[in-house]
Amino acid sequence: MKQNKNFRRRMLRGSGYCLLLLALYSAGACALESDGDQPIVIDSNTATYDDVKATSTYTGNVISIQGSIRVNSDKLVVYFIDGEADKMVFTGNLAKFKQTPNEGDQDITGEALTGEYYPKKNLLILIDKATVWQGSGAYSSDFIEYDLKTSLVKAGEKESAGKRVHVVLQPKAKEPSAAKGDGK
Repeated sequence: MKQNKNFRRRMLRGSGYCLLLLALYSAGACALESDGDQPIVIDSNTATYDDVKATSTYTGNVISIQGSIRVNSDKLVVYFIDGEADKMVFTGNLAKFKQTPNEGDQDITGEALTGEYYPKKNLLILIDKATVWQGSGAYSSDFIEYDLKTSLVKAGEKESAGKRVHVVLQPKAKEPSAAKGDGK
């Protein structure tokens, strides 16, 4: 009975967080600096909370949002320590994430079969068929670490020289040159 009451309380709190998040989005408060201070809002087809293991599992078209960070996946497992989300593991047939690093900057997007998000550390780890894009550049590897606070991307594994990192850096688009003279 206590578990059901706690679960209902958390679900109601999540609904309140959703309303708060919508209010913050409309106020334009979705820049990187504030992402870690925002609540985590999760939508899914099913949700299960295990009080003994301190985990909650979400399946079916899972959407999790924290500030400007959005993750779409097939399944999400949240691990709690002292009532706070410590680790979030998302999986899917290429789970996808998106973040706006700073207001006005291009979004950083990525995908992988598995991802681990550590909210307190502002760290996202993409594992297996992982790719991260920003603008015209892309990093692909089986292992990518992305620091959400500093926008630092580390690709590849130091322990394995056999696994390669693939990077694409596109040239900047050329601006049309100004007309010379006025044609007289």
